[in-house]
Amino acid sequence: MRAAYLTRRKLLGTLATLLAALFFSIAAASLVGPVHASLGRALGPGGAGTPDYVIIVRTRLPRVLLGAAVGASLSAAGAALQALLQNPLAEPHLLGVSSGAAVAGLVALVAGADPVSPLVPAAAFAGALGTMALVYLGARTQGRATPHAILLVGVVCNAVAAAAIMLVNALASYAQARGVLFWIMGALSTQSYALVALVALYACVGLAWLVAHAQSLNLFAAGDEGALQLGIDVERARRSVFVAASLLVAAAVSVSGIIGFVGLIVPHLLRLLLGPDQRLLLPASFLGGAVFLVWADAAARTALGPAELPVGVVTALLGGPFFVLLLRRQLSRTFT
Repeated sequence: MRAAYLTRRKLLGTLATLLAALFFSIAAASLVGPVHASLGRALGPGGAGTPDYVIIVRTRLPRVLLGAAVGASLSAAGAALQALLQNPLAEPHLLGVSSGAAVAGLVALVAGADPVSPLVPAAAFAGALGTMALVYLGARTQGRATPHAILLVGVVCNAVAAAAIMLVNALASYAQARGVLFWIMGALSTQSYALVALVALYACVGLAWLVAHAQSLNLFAAGDEGALQLGIDVERARRSVFVAASLLVAAAVSVSGIIGFVGLIVPHLLRLLLGPDQRLLLPASFLGGAVFLVWADAAARTALGPAELPVGVVTALLGGPFFVLLLRRQLSRTFT
């Protein structure tokens, strides 16, 4: 297997390069925006009282860091699910977890919760957990949940959740419409450093959970029977990875709404560049997804400045054509 040829030098070199790219992206994106702000004035003597400090340190930087955490979570979850379901077209939002989170968040908004209160993300997280349990239990037959069944039940749950979102949208008042758009289109907003740190910590724990199952994910390429013969408890490993990936998606969606295609684009491109070994692909997707969403959000903030696009629109514009090209590639392989 190709997994056996991963060297420590390749692993550390690749991750160091991506980590450097992430630090550069965070620093550069914090300086990008429709309003010019000087880093020198912000960090210079007396800079804490300047508008530049407020713009860069209190407004842009926490948003950029939140985008990095959300992108990392979605991308790592996508890489794991593609290996778990043995389908390179698998994408976290296809399983309905993000739509379930959006429904719960919207219900909380329509019920009168303050959009900036922690109640809305908490409701979204609970909705994601409920959907995750529904997908897994619905796909389980005779004590097993096959990749095919998980995908089918996830697609059905996604469709039902989409209809529920439209229903809640129809019941929402005009004043609640902005919050509804936030969940439907996906958007990042400035949050407290405490919340950003919590999401980042959650993302790192989720990554560690997935990396611990990286070798099992590599063996899934041999199919369920092959993995069993190689000593893997297929059902237990599949359940553990599915839960970890779903929790990562739930945490991301609870603070950003539905941002699609990050978990499809980044893992697939990195798989083409680095190979399918999950020991490298999972952490590389984590860092690569962070870089991707940081720059996607920078484009969303500046493309139509001073107006702002939801970052979910930017990722959809990039991801839609990419998905079609990937699908055509898969079909051409199938019929040749």
